[in-house]
Amino acid sequence: MFDAEIKPGWDINGNANGGYLMAIAGRAMAETAGRPPLTLTAHYLKPAPAGPCEVEVNMVRAGRRLATATGSLRMGDTEIIRLLGTFGEQTPGGPAYTREEPVDLPSYEDSAVPPPPTEGPKPAMFERLRIRLRPEDVGFRTGHPTGEARIDGWFAFADEEPVDAIALLLAADAFPPAVFNSELPVAWVPTVELTVHVRGVPVPGPLRCSFVSRFIHDGLLDEEGAIWDSSGTLVAQSRQLALAPRPI
Repeated sequence: MFDAEIKPGWDINGNANGGYLMAIAGRAMAETAGRPPLTLTAHYLKPAPAGPCEVEVNMVRAGRRLATATGSLRMGDTEIIRLLGTFGEQTPGGPAYTREEPVDLPSYEDSAVPPPPTEGPKPAMFERLRIRLRPEDVGFRTGHPTGEARIDGWFAFADEEPVDAIALLLAADAFPPAVFNSELPVAWVPTVELTVHVRGVPVPGPLRCSFVSRFIHDGLLDEEGAIWDSSGTLVAQSRQLALAPRPI
């Protein structure tokens, strides 16, 4: 059992970000497995405010190359997320095939800082991050979405902390939801399930990110993500199922 804390400032309107919660639990699981995450899936059971929490980790199997574990993040008697992950070291040098090149973006300096919401406070976690979006993708904030459920841009920490395998779990859920650029309301999009594949450890520099929703119906949506480091290497992929936003 690991004692941890959900710190203030990593929330959206009081609810801790899903990628941040995954990173807390993923770090405890990686420490138990003795290896970094390769793939991690989290099912979200309850929203979580700031406060002390515990992470329980159970090893399922530990082999020479891969280890599998389950995890549970709790606040008191309330289970917040339950996880299943496989951990292991990357093995560069094998066969390679790339179907897609890194998403084409303006430079980090020429990309747009997301404007604050037209109503309510700016989400606290964006004070800790340096998110820069493709300029045409920020129109959702002023009532002018692109009409395509896609948001591309750059990710970095405000304090210039380097991004490791655990931080990639946060990056995979740090952008405004891609659905905001559809015709749906700009409102809370609760994550039901999030899976992150860690494909490598980034070299220094901001991360190039692309998130897209392909199917939105019956109150649910998917969102797929791809993240490249500053050298153009794919370092993470993500997929999540979430509840579609509703008018406030």
